[in-house]
Amino acid sequence: ADDACVEQEQPGTAAPEEVVVVRLGGSRYALPMSAVAEVGRPPGLTRVPGLPAWLAGVANWRGRVLAVVDLRPLLAAGDELDRRARLVVLNRGGVPVGLLTEGVEGTQLLDPERVEAALAHLPGTAAELLLGQVTDADGPCGVLDLDAVHRLSESLPRARRAG
Repeated sequence: ADDACVEQEQPGTAAPEEVVVVRLGGSRYALPMSAVAEVGRPPGLTRVPGLPAWLAGVANWRGRVLAVVDLRPLLAAGDELDRRARLVVLNRGGVPVGLLTEGVEGTQLLDPERVEAALAHLPGTAAELLLGQVTDADGPCGVLDLDAVHRLSESLPRARRAG
């Protein structure tokens, strides 16, 4: 971390966290920068039959098989991806997962004390994916719960390895 950006924490307060703001279904969502391994153009995907709509498929990413998640069906949003679309590779405990997004807006500091409850009108699956939301000059921004996103992938049936 860049020491120049580190703020002194007051007792009982959480330090601002750098987040990456992405677009999903025309709305803005924040991902913790610490979980973002890289951002790139979406690769060609191979659909896997019989899996939920939120699993877009698998891709060859830097010579490795990468599961690619598309949260838009769970967020009740499904705009078509265009040339601005980006794949955000998230890393948690050494396990990479790709997240399809409609675009990356940039980074900003998120003050954890400004996070409010998620909107009540969200479908249940969407509400489960959010820690809450913040509102800034550009409007509301959902704060994605990466633990919930990774629990989605853990709910999938395990592939058996041959040999």
